[in-house]
Amino acid sequence: MENILITGYRAHELGIYNNKHQGIPYIRKAIANRLVPLLEEGLQWVITPGQYGVDLWAIEAAIELKSQYPYLKCSILTAYQNPEEQWNDDKKAYFQEVMKGVDFYAPVSKTPYQGPWQFTARDDLLLRKTDGILLVYDEDGGEASPRFIKERALKKQAADGYRFISIGSEEIQAVADEESMSQDDY
Repeated sequence: MENILITGYRAHELGIYNNKHQGIPYIRKAIANRLVPLLEEGLQWVITPGQYGVDLWAIEAAIELKSQYPYLKCSILTAYQNPEEQWNDDKKAYFQEVMKGVDFYAPVSKTPYQGPWQFTARDDLLLRKTDGILLVYDEDGGEASPRFIKERALKKQAADGYRFISIGSEEIQAVADEESMSQDDY
């Protein structure tokens, strides 16, 4: 696999409303843990839709991994132009900071938000340009926005072997427990 799409929950779907939430480092670590074996197999690009939540935390995880895997590239492909304009100042500043580590950025639609069709066009492109998906989503937690991309990725997997990798709440909790135990050792 050379190109992977990483997406999942929006921050608000997890009850996260700022970047100081204690769960974010565990989500980033769970993503990084899944990326390392893929990097060892030849992964070259991490691509996300760039929405506030798992998408941006995944880019942060990938940027951190660049020190060990300098060939790794990061890309954000948004559905429409300037999605961060609707965000508060803290989220905008965070987005701009993350963008400094991105190798490629483009909106799929060169216009501001016009309708849901822009998300469909973005997802079509993301699924076409990637060899697999790493999805942070737990159906047991109730339905949320990642369910739509999951359905499409599973159809693509059945049709042409698109790789589907999932991270659920149990895996993130295991990372948190492991980190907590290693801190207790000090």
